Amino acid sequence: MLASACATYSTRQTTSLALDRILAGDQRSEENRARDRYRHPKATLLFFGIRPEMTVLEVWPEPGWYTEVLAPLLRDKGKYYAAVIGPDPGSQYVTHLEEQYRQKLAARPELYDRVAVVNFPLDGGDVVPPGSLDMALTFRNIHNWMARDEAAAAFATLYRALKPGGVLGVVEHRGNPAAPQDPQAKSGYVNEDYAIKLIEAQGFRLEASSQVNANPKDTKDYEQGVWTLPPTYRLGDKDRDKYAAIGESDRFTLKFVKPAK
Repeated sequence: MLASACATYSTRQTTSLALDRILAGDQRSEENRARDRYRHPKATLLFFGIRPEMTVLEVWPEPGWYTEVLAPLLRDKGKYYAAVIGPDPGSQYVTHLEEQYRQKLAARPELYDRVAVVNFPLDGGDVVPPGSLDMALTFRNIHNWMARDEAAAAFATLYRALKPGGVLGVVEHRGNPAAPQDPQAKSGYVNEDYAIKLIEAQGFRLEASSQVNANPKDTKDYEQGVWTLPPTYRLGDKDRDKYAAIGESDRFTLKFVKPAK
């Protein structure tokens, strides 16, 4: 039985080929494809060690950029949990964002019918049964959690959700290491060493880092923080060509592991 299971488990090479096919799929808009040069989805996911047989949770997937890749990859052999922000009666923006996300899933049932949508708690509660995930992924969410003083609780939730030996993949806007970290990350930037200490304090062990999402052109000193850069362009047309030439933010990419006990 073990030999049979090993024979059918995907390799890095077969996963790479599957990602090539999915990234070229018609579920992806030209706008989303244009961001591949900054977000490097194939290289990022392979660095984290994803395989189609895994049970994977993505935190705050809305509006679904990575869902277009993860859901098809995991649909037949694995499991994809989309841990949404959750209902917020006080925020029309959050409510609208979730509605749009659910509409996106409903529009392509052949790709998204097996996506398990769950609410991600920021009070330290459980998002899925403890010890049920092979991998948890968070893309550029830490600064939002820091703004609400909920980062530690978020990572504690992910730690419990992962199996021993499970992987936590993290991508975040990288702050200037020479500048002290704002505890609320108002600029959207998070110092890499600060993030590592924060996450390891919840029990994780840093296994590897990658520069796949680095951007040395990002000076991190903008009037409207990271949102000055594309794709947000918070300053509108002011110096737009300048910020377009810089591109999206410099990002750290970290792979953590929940130690086996």
